[in-house]
Amino acid sequence: QVQLVESGGGLVQAGGSLRLSCVASGRTDSAYTMGWFRQAPEKKREFVAHISWSGAMTYYADSVKGRFTISRDNAKNTAYLHMNSLKLEDTATYYCAAGDPMLPVTSTPRDYYSWGQGTQVTVSS
Repeated sequence: QVQLVESGGGLVQAGGSLRLSCVASGRTDSAYTMGWFRQAPEKKREFVAHISWSGAMTYYADSVKGRFTISRDNAKNTAYLHMNSLKLEDTATYYCAAGDPMLPVTSTPRDYYSWGQGTQVTVSS
């Protein structure tokens, strides 16, 4: 399995941008998909984006489509979430997660086997 560490969160004004990073360590020689999720206080964890091992396939929640971009650099064992045009409702703790590449694209948290500790994103007005 891989271990994941997120970074890049912070405080940003509405309309601004942030780039989150997720660095993997451990069994990075094995293929894995990457997902980004977020969780606001008193709300369920919400799917944000997914990327295949090769990076050729991406999938987004409707709420972020056109504003967020997921990418990865396997040479650096790092996945990214580029967030543009941030809105107040994007405020949450963001988590990256590793998934089984043999599974189809999934937005279900239980289909991911390894999670980072999260990074806080706060969007202010």
